[in-house]
This record gives sequence, structure tokens and C-alpha cells, in this order.
Amino acid sequence: MNSLIYALPNHFETDFTVRGLNATEVFSLGSAVSSVVDNQVVSILNQQRNIWDPANEYASYRFVRQAQTFPDVLLQNIDDDDDVIFGIELKAWYALSKEGEPSFRYKIDPDACAQADLLVVIPWLLSDIFSGEPIILYPFKALARYAAEIRDYDWHQKRSAEGQNSAINRPPREQLHPYPKSKEQASDSAEDDSGGNFGRVARSGFADEYFENIFEQDVLGIKLKHWLQILRVITEKASDELIERRLEALRKKLRRSNRSSGGVDEETRSLLLQMLDQIERISKKIP
Repeated sequence: MNSLIYALPNHFETDFTVRGLNATEVFSLGSAVSSVVDNQVVSILNQQRNIWDPANEYASYRFVRQAQTFPDVLLQNIDDDDDVIFGIELKAWYALSKEGEPSFRYKIDPDACAQADLLVVIPWLLSDIFSGEPIILYPFKALARYAAEIRDYDWHQKRSAEGQNSAINRPPREQLHPYPKSKEQASDSAEDDSGGNFGRVARSGFADEYFENIFEQDVLGIKLKHWLQILRVITEKASDELIERRLEALRKKLRRSNRSSGGVDEETRSLLLQMLDQIERISKKIP
């Protein structure tokens, strides 16, 4: 199953195509693309049965998506809804979001996670950055219970160190069990969370190395971390003059980066500069 989850980008296909958006409008696609990603992942998992069930020992089981409850996907017996092998909580993440990390909230109580349940984060972006088809990148996978425990521990540690209220409200122990129904209380909440930050598990640091590797990946010849810088420049409210200054500063930074990395050919350097020129033209069209 691990190998299949990590191979999801190789099997991901969709007819969903985006054209004619301004750069600032890409951020509004989150919910639509998340739905596409979730549906496609379930389809891929079932299509690749020969990988996770080569001996056909689980012929009566299939991956099914469930709405508005934890987890999003179950490996479930089609003849008995209560017979579940494990679940997957899917979190699609637009890898070029301004925050530079997933902003989703993950609030499930650790005791509502079965031992084998997984939290899987799937980064996505458009194939041509501002247009094209959604593509997904190498996923992140962790045990769901471990991620929930890390979230609570990190909340306690950071809030306590700052002298703030670190208490977490948890549902009664006797009510918690894996695969809760949609109306059952199975999530934790912070006693004091005026900023609405409880549940932002990506901030706990346990996946920092993964995020760093994601931002080192190249898309259209430019690393994601540089695309992120570019998008931040052109989507922030600023005058044309300020945007142009920021783009020129980034252009110089990329030139220095290429020279210092060693062995970067002239074609790659030319591509980078062409892309920045194209982005500068796009930015002038943004209202």
C-alpha cells in the first residue's frame, strides 16, 4: 500500500482543465480541485488492486469515499459496511498557496483513529502554473493517530511555553471509537483558540523535511520555491512599479542562484528569464 500511495502521481489523470484565469484566481480553485483529487485517488486505489491484493484475498473489499466524516476513504467490505480494514484521511493541498504550507485543520481525536488509519497529504498545482490540468506531486503519509497526537503535543508545548492556555477539549472517552458516524462527536478543540489555529498540524514541524523537498522540485524549469516567491509578488496588492521592482529583484536572485549552483546551461538560464518576463506581462493584467 505504501508503494501505491507514493505512486499516485504516476496514475493521476483528469479531464478537469482550467483556462483563462488571472493569477489571483487560482487560489479559488481549492475546493473544486480537492474534490477531483479525492475522487481520482479512490479510483486509482481500486484500479490498482493487483498491487495491494495480488492474491485476491480481499475480493469483497473496495475503497469507498465517505462525506463529512473521518476518514475520507475506507477500505470496506461491500457486503458489510461495519467491516473496515483501514481508512485514509485525504488532504489536497495547493502547493503554491501563499502560506507555503498546508492550511487545512486536522482535529480528529487520537482515540477515534484505528491503528492502521492514515493521513495522506496530496500536493497539487496546475500543469502550466496559471492554467492547464491539475497535477499531483509526491504525497506525504503518516499514521492518522500519530499525527493527531503530534498536533496535541505541539499545541500544549508551544502554548505552555508562551504562558497561554494550552488546554484541549476532548470528547468523552467512552464515546470515541474508530470510524465515527457523521453526527458523532470525534474531534478535539482548543479551550482558547481565538486565532482559529488549532488543528493546523503542518505547523507542528513533523513534516518539515517533506515540505522542503516539495519546494525543491522543478515545474516548467523553475523550482516551486521560486514560483511561490513569484506568486507572492504578483498577487499581493501593490502598484505596478512595486511589482516590477520585486520581479526584477527576484530575476537577479535567480541569476545568482543559477551561477552559484554550477553547471547550469545557457538554455535553462534563458528559460528562467523568459518565464519571468512572461509572468511580468501576466501581472500587468491583474486588476
